[in-house]
Amino acid sequence: MSVPHVPLHVTGRILLDGDRGVGEMWVRDGRLSLLRPTPQGSAATELEGWVVPGLVDVHCHVGLDSGGATDVGTAAKQARVDRDAGVLLIRDAGSPLDTSWVADRADLPRLLRAGAHLARPKRYLRHYGLELDDVADLPRVVREQARAGDGWVKLVGDWIDRDLGADGDLRPLWPVDVLTEAVAAAHAEAARVTVHAFSEEVVPDLLAAGVDGIEHGTGLTEDQIAEVAHRGIAVTPTLLQVDQFENIAAQADGKYPVYAARMRRMHARRYEQVRALHEAGVPLLVGTDAGGTISHGRIADECAELVAAGIPPAEVVAMATWRARSFLGQAGMVEGASADFVVYPADPREDIGVLRHPTAVVLRGRVVAP
Repeated sequence: MSVPHVPLHVTGRILLDGDRGVGEMWVRDGRLSLLRPTPQGSAATELEGWVVPGLVDVHCHVGLDSGGATDVGTAAKQARVDRDAGVLLIRDAGSPLDTSWVADRADLPRLLRAGAHLARPKRYLRHYGLELDDVADLPRVVREQARAGDGWVKLVGDWIDRDLGADGDLRPLWPVDVLTEAVAAAHAEAARVTVHAFSEEVVPDLLAAGVDGIEHGTGLTEDQIAEVAHRGIAVTPTLLQVDQFENIAAQADGKYPVYAARMRRMHARRYEQVRALHEAGVPLLVGTDAGGTISHGRIADECAELVAAGIPPAEVVAMATWRARSFLGQAGMVEGASADFVVYPADPREDIGVLRHPTAVVLRGRVVAP
């Protein structure tokens, strides 16, 4: 039996998007009402504070940990941890676990699935994705993943080529003609393609293929950044992940010195890189890269890293809420929309640290945390 919704009366400063705000709204039957002055029927639960649309983590791996696919129970726990941190919409960025069941769980964030990472043997992390022995299979597999997912496909664009021995370094995985055909196959299925990209070498092929998103983007050059901005390609900096590059380099020391040196360079200039992306007008998204080696529930930490890189807090809040929802084609806080929002004790646009302390997380019209 489903639990009935309790009407909510929300007051304070309600940020609908970057230009609009109201001082009061109601939630009935799980839906937002910005128009009715009073609820109908039973008494309402009162919520007060600074309110923003539910946060969005656009690079998150539900159903993945350091060893590969998790069980369903662990995946559900990961999603609840993200939810309790205020993340109410997740764009999956690759998972070896079929997470289509999340859509049937009213207690879990909304999830837009990209299916499994698509990579090549020995050119990505073991047990994380589908490894294609024949690169020519990429368009066919992309088409399959597009049909099985929720409008996204995730490719691994580059990774260390260990076959080069001491000269091993980041190298593209796919020939540009195959990559172009694969992206076209996804688009024909009304799906978008986002690509893991650390290096600068892979970017020309991504641009030629017409990809829709770039994950990490640590190697983008000044000219490439200008072109990415011109095309409106979204980049997710994943600064929590990039912060691990020094440790990755330390593990590669001695055996792969060229690769280690590159990872250290990208780590050292990570904040400068994000500022350059922002100043060029590249659409930036907020993604934690949770799953794998990064714990879930760290959206506030990722936002703090973006502010540390020099992006104003108000911009980061916009990136993590209404802009991300618009980019993903999901409704924000409008009349009749699902009531998915977070209440804070102060304005996170003034102090990004406020995101660590939600006073209420409301999902589908129910208070689910704290």
